[in-house]
Amino acid sequence: MNAHHKNDSELQQELQQIEAAKLNPARFDALYEKYYKSIFVFIYRRTGDEELTADITSHVFLKALINIKKYVFKGVPFSAWLFRIAFNEINMYFRKNNADRIVNIDQNSFYQLAQEVELEDNTAIEQKMMIALKQMDTNDIQLIQLRFFEKYSFAEVAEIIGITENNAKVKVYRILEKLKKMLK
Repeated sequence: MNAHHKNDSELQQELQQIEAAKLNPARFDALYEKYYKSIFVFIYRRTGDEELTADITSHVFLKALINIKKYVFKGVPFSAWLFRIAFNEINMYFRKNNADRIVNIDQNSFYQLAQEVELEDNTAIEQKMMIALKQMDTNDIQLIQLRFFEKYSFAEVAEIIGITENNAKVKVYRILEKLKKMLK
């Protein structure tokens, strides 16, 4: 079970916090406290800049607070909705500023992705992977980051990106096939 999944009692508690925040915006603080760090890290991995990350993170929570009444439970944790807002805010920033995107990947994630695309030669694996990732489409990179580096389920990836779970599976499979070809 990955860290993003919640058991039924945790989901119920979260739904109660959401309903409380819908009735009284001051009650949003429990959700803010619960998710601030994970949203901050999610954004930082894509920007590499603490000040910018803090700014975008504040926009995410402001939008979430303003739109909390529109939130509808879809069977995935509330965090998926927050990550979707963060995902959109990051994309908006990069579009507006025409900035270079960051791919921030830890050692274990490299090897997991390498296994997934069946890379046998472990020499210079990081270098090969970075070259391949830099050539990939931004949306493809984001799907890879969400699924493999941040360990989201397909349902959560789908919710964050705004597609169906099946579509998320198909897209990830196609991206892995494309990556395999690039790395051979």
